[in-house]
Formats: sequence, C-alpha cells, structure tokens
Amino acid sequence: MRILFVFIGSILLALGGLPLPAEGAKILATLAWPGRSQYIFVENYLKGLAARGHEVTVINTFKNKATPNMRFIEALKVQEFHQQMLAELEASTLWQEFNAITGLEEKVAAFTLDDEGVQKLMKSGETFDVVLAEMIEVPALYGMAQHFNATLVGFSSYGSDYRIDSQLGNTSPLSYNPSIMSPRTDRMSFCERLTNHYEYLVEMLHRQLVHLPAMERMYNKYYPNARQTMDEVLDSFALVLLGQHFSLSYPRPFLPNMIEVGGLHIAHKPQPLPEDIKAFIEGAEHGVIYFSMGSNVKSKDLPQETRDTLLKTFGKLKQRVLWKFEDDQLPGKPANVLIKKWFPQPDILAQTNVKLFITHGGLLSTIESLYFGKPVLGLPVFYDQHMNVARARRVGFGLGLDLYNLNEEDLEEAIHKLLSEPSFAKASAQISERYRDQPQPSLERAIWWTEYVIRHQGAPHLRATSRDLNFIQLYSLDTLFVLVGLPLLLVALLLKVSCRLLQGRKPKGCPYADKLKKQ
Repeated sequence: MRILFVFIGSILLALGGLPLPAEGAKILATLAWPGRSQYIFVENYLKGLAARGHEVTVINTFKNKATPNMRFIEALKVQEFHQQMLAELEASTLWQEFNAITGLEEKVAAFTLDDEGVQKLMKSGETFDVVLAEMIEVPALYGMAQHFNATLVGFSSYGSDYRIDSQLGNTSPLSYNPSIMSPRTDRMSFCERLTNHYEYLVEMLHRQLVHLPAMERMYNKYYPNARQTMDEVLDSFALVLLGQHFSLSYPRPFLPNMIEVGGLHIAHKPQPLPEDIKAFIEGAEHGVIYFSMGSNVKSKDLPQETRDTLLKTFGKLKQRVLWKFEDDQLPGKPANVLIKKWFPQPDILAQTNVKLFITHGGLLSTIESLYFGKPVLGLPVFYDQHMNVARARRVGFGLGLDLYNLNEEDLEEAIHKLLSEPSFAKASAQISERYRDQPQPSLERAIWWTEYVIRHQGAPHLRATSRDLNFIQLYSLDTLFVLVGLPLLLVALLLKVSCRLLQGRKPKGCPYADKLKKQ
C-alpha cells in the first residue's frame, strides 16, 4: 500500500510541474494579403490551436476546406486586383516605392473590412479572447483586437524589422539590421551602412508624414466608436511570433515576448507524393531541379523573353525540372520539364533526388530549402527576397541572378556551378543540422506561447519598459546631458570668464618702447 501511495504521489508531483492547460479560447486570425504564403506560414499553427480545443475563426482571401473547430470568412474580392496591385509596386524612387506600398496596404485593408462576412462578424456583438494579426503595417486590421475586446498577438512570416521592433520596444541597431527590402545582410561595409541609414531615414519620414496619417484615416473610418486610439492599438501587442530563426539568418537580441518560430509551416513528416510526380523524380537519372516563383509572382506572367530563356536553358540540362506554372500549356516545353499549377513543395524538397531549388527567394521557401539541405538559385523580385538571396550568397548555400535580365549563358553557368561544386550543398546541410537542433519544434513553441498569453490574461509582465519611454528617455539623452553636458558647459563658462578677466588686466607700458615710437 505504501508503494502505491508513493507511486501516486510521484505522478501528482510530475503533473504539478507541467504548465496549466489553457481553457478553450476564442481566437480570431486576420490574413488580408492575397498571396498564399502568409497563410501557409500559420496554417499548421492555426490547425494546431483548433486541435487543442480552441475555437479558431480565420479571415483570409481563399477558399478553405472544412476543419474541426475552425470557421472561415473568405474575403475573396482582393484576388481580382492581386496582379494589378503587385504591378503598382514598380517605382523609380524610394519615396514612390513607399507610396505604392502604402496604397497597396490601404486597398488590402479596405477589401477585407468592407467584405460582407467581415462586416457581419464585426456587427454581431461577438467577442474573442485573442486576435492574431498579420503584421503588414495595417493598424485598421489590428483594431479588431480592441473592437472584440481581445488580446492582440502578432505574427510576421518574414521575421522582424525596425517597425516591429519599435512597436515592441526592442533594440534594432541599423549597423547590422539591414532594411527588409534591401539586398544587404547583417555584415555591411561602411557604404552599405550609410545606405542603410539613409533608407531608414527616408522610410521613417514617409511613415510619419504619409503612411501613419493614411492608416489613421482608415482606422477612424472603420472604428468610429473605438475604445482605443490607433497609437494605443499599435502599442498593445502582447506577443509576436517571428518567422525566422538565428540558425537560418543571423543572431540578434529579442525581448521575451518576441518568439522565433521560423519553419513553423514545415510538417516534420513529409507526405507521400502524387504518383506522377513521384515517378518523374525517381526516374531522373541525373537528379531533379525544382523551380517555383512562389504564390505572388506567377511564372505564366513572366515576360516572353524571360520564359524563352528559361525554356532553352532547361532543355539543355540532363536533369529533369519540376516547374510550378499556372497554365495548363507551356508552348515550347522540353521533354525533361514537368509543369503543374501546384506542387507539394516541402514534400518535393524532402526527396533526396531533388538537387537544386530555383526560387524567388521568399523567406518560407528559403527556410524550406535549408530545412531539407538544398542549395538555391535565387531570382528575387521584391520585398525581403533580395535580402534572402544576398544572405544565401554570403553564407554559401546559393547564388542569385536578375530575373528580368536573364541570359542563357549566366543561367546555365549558375545551375552547373550549384550542382557540381559540393560546397553549396554542404553549407545548406550544415545550416539544416543547426536548425533541427532545437529543444522543441517551432509549432509546439508557437502554441505554447500563445496559450501562455491566454493563461496569464495577456501577460502584461512581458511588456518592456522601453515601450513607455520617449526618445530622449530611451537613449538617456537627458541624463547624459546632466552627466556630460553640464560639466562641459561649466568648463566652457569658466574658460570664458577667465578670458574676460585676463583681457580686463591692462599691461603696464614700456617707457623705452614709448620713447622709440615718439622718435
């Protein structure tokens, strides 16, 4: 009997060390961007929350399959303007580029908030415990948290930048944190740091003069009776899930409520491939190259000259090529190329016979290539893609080319180099090994921290004091003035007084000199 009591007591003690489970919470996720990448980033995470008993409502811009404990509100209208909005991002100056981004984000928010299903939800009187907001710098969407009286949690598929850092009170030195839209890495030369600082100042000026005022007008339009101002909402993030990891990018400081969950979207057990794709890969004597431009840029819309260059180059290769192409037909397609509108990308990259990934350089694709140890050839188009490809070159697991200035010679040479020189595959495999060496998968970490915030009613104890300090206080300019400025001022004052005193003493005249002057 005593042994039985000891056994039961041991079990109770062990259970006492586990975190308290979060009761089923009502969670609303907002994903207004028309590209699928952002939803792919959190899809497994949202399904994981639903599987744990939470009621998950998702606002996105796609058709969705029914899932237990999940409700979908599909704001589809934005898809009609997707390609048009991407075309508007082409700009000749930095200021015009920021104008285009602001305009795009206004449209994305308007299409979402004007949707009939979204409006019905907002007028329903329903409440939520947590609002999960994609951090695309659209406060009008973040405002749903105050509207539904919920804790605001953010997620960013591309990781962090100075805007997210500033909202959380995190340090973000420009000396080694490049602009998210730049082709720079954390290792910058003097000229690169100078450019980085210039672009930051331009973006900050644009944000204050153009972007935030435009966003505030939208916020006031959709929340005329808001309990919080837009600035208060921007300052209310309890937690942010970041789609990056130090082993995949570079180490930098983060606050306790900024959680790295890079690779969140990757299922650790690859699923079986469709039979035709499986046969195509397994029958490739010299291996397979996988080519995809992601969900925002469509291969079918590439300039004809670029498509011809790709087709002619692929036709010369002894490897087979899987090409994500959004039309049923591709005129001039070589026999060694298989096209489909959709491929199960992670499951393909998991195949040992796939030797190279030709990619647009999006962060999710880059992470997948590294997770499965594949070298990459990057063809970046916009936003963080240039930086991701630049990092691939610097670290040594990939190369990059200009998509819109491709020629057969450069493309063939880059492919041959990546396939023939083992250093690229070796570098990718080493990063994969470092990334996989974690105490818990990213998915488990994201769910645990989300439930932590729920258990602790928003976890206000994670809030950094830096968020409550103004610029002068944060950088100790006031105290430095007292400690350094005042003593220097006192020294300067003493020197000035001393000079005046010395100038006030008239030197005695020299009689011999006076006599000489008279002569």
